[in-house]
Amino acid sequence: MKYCCFVGHRKIEISEKLIKKVTALIESLIQNKAVSTFLFGSRSEFDDLCYKIVSKLKEKYPYIKRIFVRGEYEYINNQYKNYLLESYEDTFYPAKIHGAGRLSYVLRNQAMIDASDFCIFYYRKDYKLISTTIKSGTMTAFNYAQKKKKQIFII
Repeated sequence: MKYCCFVGHRKIEISEKLIKKVTALIESLIQNKAVSTFLFGSRSEFDDLCYKIVSKLKEKYPYIKRIFVRGEYEYINNQYKNYLLESYEDTFYPAKIHGAGRLSYVLRNQAMIDASDFCIFYYRKDYKLISTTIKSGTMTAFNYAQKKKKQIFII
């Protein structure tokens, strides 16, 4: 069982070409690299797009799993867990996030990368942030994945 995670900018330019490219890449990972589990974060249009694509591919490959990796809410009640399990096969909160505060999403991305064999990024070096004092979380995650020598696909 191999894992793949998705990390991308909050806002992306969605096009038919992008959808076809991401779909082909994910399907190739399923067919040729035995990827069966996909890890999703939140707060980005790229995550949303990849979730829709993996969910559609789940119709063809019913054994694949979608896992929501929480960046907040370490402890959740059954009602919220059941809500998440309507869309995902599982959810978890990485232990390394405990007490991280503002770094929780950075550490969540790192946990997803650590657990993955493959990482798909929507990463643009020219991505414009709203604030010049905030570093791109996608850039931080991308640099981390490179440092960990993960197999990276850049969209």
